[in-house]
Amino acid sequence: MNHMSHTKDLCCSGDHAGGRALMPVNEAIARSLSLASAVDGIELVALEDAIGRVLARDLTAPFALPPFDNSAMDGYAVRSSDLAGAGPWQLKVAGRVAAGDDAGQAGTLRPGQAYRIFTGAAIPAGADAVIMQEHVERDGDIITLHESVDAGSCVRKQGEDAPKGSLLLAKGSLIGAREVGAIASVGLAEVAVLCKVSIALFCTGSELRQPGQSLAPGQIYNSNRYMMIAALRQPWIQLHDMGAVADDPKLLRDALVSASRKADMVVTTGGVSVGEEDHMVRQLMAAGGEIEVMKIAMKPGKPLSIGRLNGAVYVGLPGNPVAAFTTWKIIASRVARKLSGQSEAQVAVIQVEAEQGFTRRPGRQEFRPAKIVGFSANGRPQVRLLDQSFSAKISLICKSDGFAVIPAASTCIASGECLEFVRL
Repeated sequence: MNHMSHTKDLCCSGDHAGGRALMPVNEAIARSLSLASAVDGIELVALEDAIGRVLARDLTAPFALPPFDNSAMDGYAVRSSDLAGAGPWQLKVAGRVAAGDDAGQAGTLRPGQAYRIFTGAAIPAGADAVIMQEHVERDGDIITLHESVDAGSCVRKQGEDAPKGSLLLAKGSLIGAREVGAIASVGLAEVAVLCKVSIALFCTGSELRQPGQSLAPGQIYNSNRYMMIAALRQPWIQLHDMGAVADDPKLLRDALVSASRKADMVVTTGGVSVGEEDHMVRQLMAAGGEIEVMKIAMKPGKPLSIGRLNGAVYVGLPGNPVAAFTTWKIIASRVARKLSGQSEAQVAVIQVEAEQGFTRRPGRQEFRPAKIVGFSANGRPQVRLLDQSFSAKISLICKSDGFAVIPAASTCIASGECLEFVRL
C-alpha cells in the first residue's frame, strides 16, 4: 500500500480530568507496550497448522534458492557465443530438458547446438542463455534466430532468490501465505512456533443480556462480548471467554483474580470510567494490581485503563462499543501482538486527504470513522469523515473504511488536508 507509515502523532492534551492533564495517545501506547513481554514457550507444528502462528526462530536458507540455474521461459537453451557477428544464425536442436529432468543426462551443449527447454528446467552444461520460443523459427531440428542474446538472458541464477545461509524469515514473523511458501521452499514439513498468548475476556454490566434473550426495560444486548470474541479469535491467541459479570465489586474482583491467574492478558469491557457503578479500576487495585495507563487524550476512548495483575497485563476497555473497538484497534491490540512475540506491533496507516473541511474542539487525538470516496489530484485516497457525534454509533463503524486520525491540537481541518488513516 502506498504512503505507508505508523501512527506516532505526538499529541499534547488541553483537556484535564480531575485537575490532571490527559495522557497523550503516543505516551499511552509506549507505556502499554512496556508492560508486555513475549511468551517464551515453543512448540513444533505441521506446516499446514502454522498459518497465523508466530515464528519462534530465525529461518535461514539451508541451501541456495533456487538450488540450480534454471530457465525463466519456455524456449531454447543456447550458447550466447554462438550468436556472435551478424545474424541470422541457425542452430541444431540436439536435446530436450523439462522441469524436473536431470539436465546432466542431456549431456553438454556443443557449439552450434540448442536444447529445447521449458520453464523451471535446469540449464544444461554448456548453455548460458535461453531465447524465448516466440523469437525462434523452427524447421524440423533446425532453429533460426534473427536476434542475439546476452549471457544470462532468461536464466534464473542459483541463489539469486536467497543465498545459502541467508535470512528468509525473522523470529517473530506472523506466518501467512507468503511465509508458508518460504518455509515450504526449503523443504520443512514442520516449523517451530511460539505458544499461543492466553487472553481472558469478560464484560461487565448488570444491564447486559445475551443475544437471543428478551430485554426488560433498561437492558441492552451484550455486543461487546461478541465483538471482542471476533477480534480475539486469532490463530495465535488462546481465548478464555468468561462471559458477562454483574456490577458487583466482589464478583468483579474474583473474576479479575481468576482471569489473571490463567492468562497472559485480561481484557474487560465497561466499568472503567469514574461513575459510582464503575468498579473495575478500584477492584483491580484492591486485588493488588496496578494501573499504568488511564484517562487518555483520545476520542473515543478516554476511559481506557491498562495495567498489571498477578503478572498478567490488564486491559480495561470502555463499555461504549465504539470506544471499545477503537481503543482495541489503536492501542490494546498492539499489546496483544507484543505478548504473542510478533516482531511488528505497530498499526499501519496510509496518507489520505480530507474531502471537506471542518472545525473541532482541540484537546484529544480523534479517530473519526471515515469512508474512502475516491482519489485526489495528488493520487492519495480521499476520505469523507462521517458524523462528528459518533462515539455511541456502532453503525458508523460498519459503514466506514477506517479511522481518520485528527491531531489533538487541531482546531480545524481544511479541505484537501493530508491526514493519517487507519484501515479497518
